Amino acid sequence: MSRIGNKIVTIPAGVEVKQDGQFVTVKGPKGELNYTINPEITMHMDGTEVSFTRAAEDKKHRALHGTTTANFSNMVEGVTNGFSKTLKMVGVGYRAAKSGSKLTLSVGYSHPVDFEDREGLTVEVPDALTIKIAGISKQAVGDFAAEIRAIRPPEPYKGKGIRYEGEVVRRKEGKTGK
Repeated sequence: MSRIGNKIVTIPAGVEVKQDGQFVTVKGPKGELNYTINPEITMHMDGTEVSFTRAAEDKKHRALHGTTTANFSNMVEGVTNGFSKTLKMVGVGYRAAKSGSKLTLSVGYSHPVDFEDREGLTVEVPDALTIKIAGISKQAVGDFAAEIRAIRPPEPYKGKGIRYEGEVVRRKEGKTGK
């Protein structure tokens, strides 16, 4: 039994959901998102409540059921409130700068690392060590944040690197010399 898949998603006021076969469009105050539901999953709309059912009880269908419900719920959340991630840079000489539509990171390499803004995402640099990424798609925000973090992930000995806000980096003890 899928606990996530059986949840009923409530549509808040101001959000419009349209279903055309397996293609679903969710439109809200922050924007519009589209999603194609797997043919094995059926969507049921009842006023302001949306639920999903699966065709069979095997492992694949149970997984699809929960994933579809979670993705649809994230779409509704995204068009109403949006999603954001904050990255913190830790290290001597590490800094971020935003000029126009380009994010430039100086993270200890011989050259700066540049990122172009992505469609649907807003990137802010409130100070030289903080990067804020916001958008309506949870997947797009998470992917871009992970891509930036992968440039210099936090290392366990000194703790230097780019990390998510609130991320705890397990520290290791270094070599002990005589």
